[in-house]
Amino acid sequence: MHHFARRSAATTMTLAAAALLFTAACSSNDSSSSSSSTTNAAATSATGAANESGANQSGANESGANAAGGETKIQTPNGEISVSGHLLAKYNEMGGPAGALGAPTGKSVSGPDGGSCQEFTGGAICWSEKTDAHVVWGEIRKAWDGHGGINGKLGYPTTDEKDIANGKQSDFTGGTITWVNNQTSVTEK
Repeated sequence: MHHFARRSAATTMTLAAAALLFTAACSSNDSSSSSSSTTNAAATSATGAANESGANQSGANESGANAAGGETKIQTPNGEISVSGHLLAKYNEMGGPAGALGAPTGKSVSGPDGGSCQEFTGGAICWSEKTDAHVVWGEIRKAWDGHGGINGKLGYPTTDEKDIANGKQSDFTGGTITWVNNQTSVTEK
């Protein structure tokens, strides 16, 4: 199920970004207000799915090129929760509130080496300057949490979950977790 959601989210975001770029490039009016209006209309279209799901964009570049500086506030049963910076960029890449990660369950927390993680109903996104932002979910997430998460020997994820023969794999700064034939194995470096 996660594969379908990830592919759908990636396709939707790619099409929205292409529409934004196409609309901005095709604007024949040199007036800045008209150009800004055209770009804003395309950006609104690109982020419409997130906004329809209760997200409120503020300060983000909707094309995703500079999303590391933005913030989104998402209405949840526990109140409004912010997703920002590198976590927001990855969250949007994964489909935002309508994607497989779903809504945030709490605010982001600081991790070692200046990094951060944020929990969502469908998994977690963790970021550090050395690793960038990656998603951890499912059985691999359970094993990672069981080994201390970012504060354990495995540390930050360095890849998103990827397909391998008969299963999945995620790499971390301190090792690898595989899920093959419904069995999880952890290999530390």
